[in-house]
Amino acid sequence: MSANKQWFVYVLINQNGDCYTGVTLDDTPDRRLAEHNGERPGGAKYTRTRGPWEVLYVENGFSERGKAQSREAQIKKDRKFKSLLKLHRV
Repeated sequence: MSANKQWFVYVLINQNGDCYTGVTLDDTPDRRLAEHNGERPGGAKYTRTRGPWEVLYVENGFSERGKAQSREAQIKKDRKFKSLLKLHRV
């Protein structure tokens, strides 16, 4: 893997206030958002049927997939964190 590639952890939110947390190896999570919204092939079946989604939160700088997935798991378990994100949504 080239030195400039990094893993992102992202949280999406839909109009109902549902959150989806995922990881991606991209320059930005924009491609994944398009997939989750059904604009491109791919994306989780769960998100394709519950969109549209928008990016609520992004963390970047993970050099390894495992580290990004560990952070993803932390976010998924932390209801307070997601509640704070929703409160401070722009």
